[in-house]
Amino acid sequence: MTLHGKTIIVIGGTSGFGKATALVAATEGARLILTGRDAAKLDLVLAEFSAAGHAAEGRVLDAASPESVAGFFDGIAGFDHLVSMAGGFMGGGFLAAEEAVIRRAVDEKLFANLRIARAAAPKVAAGGSLTFTAGSGGRPQNASGAIIGNEAIRIMVRGLAVELAPRARVNAVSPTWTETPLWRDMAAEDVAATKRHFDGIIPLGRTATIGEVVDGYLFLMKNGFVTGQTLAVDGGVDLVG
Repeated sequence: MTLHGKTIIVIGGTSGFGKATALVAATEGARLILTGRDAAKLDLVLAEFSAAGHAAEGRVLDAASPESVAGFFDGIAGFDHLVSMAGGFMGGGFLAAEEAVIRRAVDEKLFANLRIARAAAPKVAAGGSLTFTAGSGGRPQNASGAIIGNEAIRIMVRGLAVELAPRARVNAVSPTWTETPLWRDMAAEDVAATKRHFDGIIPLGRTATIGEVVDGYLFLMKNGFVTGQTLAVDGGVDLVG
C-alpha cells in the first residue's frame, strides 16, 4: 500500500516521532495535517515543510481538551490515516507517586487517545487506519500510571479494531526510551545517563534511532492486513526483567 495521495493526520506532528513520521510520509506524496499545542512552533514546522517542498497544513490541538478535539474533527471532512503521539511519561510507583500524577498519566495515555478515536472514527476513509502510541520499558513499581496507560492503549486498539472492521484498521506502536526532542528540557548529562541505562538493559545493547521507530508507524499505515496489534519497537526490552 502506498501513502501517495493519502491524507494523513499526525497528532503531535511538530517534533520527535510525529514530525519524523510526517516528513517521510510527505516524501512519499501524502497530504499532511499536522497538529500541535503551540501555534508558534507549529508555524515554524510548517515553514520547514514548505521550504522542503512538502504540502502540509497545521491546526492547533490540545488532545487533553474535549472541546479542542471535537472542534478539530468537526473541521475535518475526512482522512485516510491518523497517527497519534498523544501521551506523556511519569516516574514513581503506586506508593511513591501522588495520586494526581498517576491519574494524569492514565488520562494522557488512555482517555486522550480514546477521545481522539471516538471523534476520528466517523471520518476515517474505507481502507484507512488509526495508529496510537503506547510504550515499553517501564515497570509498575517505577512508572505506575504510565504502565496502566500503556496497557490500556493495547486493550483499546484490540477493541477498536473489531468495532471499526472491516472499514478501517487500528493499531499502536510501542517504543521504549529513545533520544528525541521530548527530553529537550532535561539536562544533557541526565539524557546521557538515561541513554546509558537503556543501552545496558535493552537486549540489543542500544536505544533506537528515531527512524527505526518511525518505520513502525509507516508499516502499520501501509500494511492493510494488520489490525488490533501493538508493535513493540523496543529492542526486546520487555523480554527481560
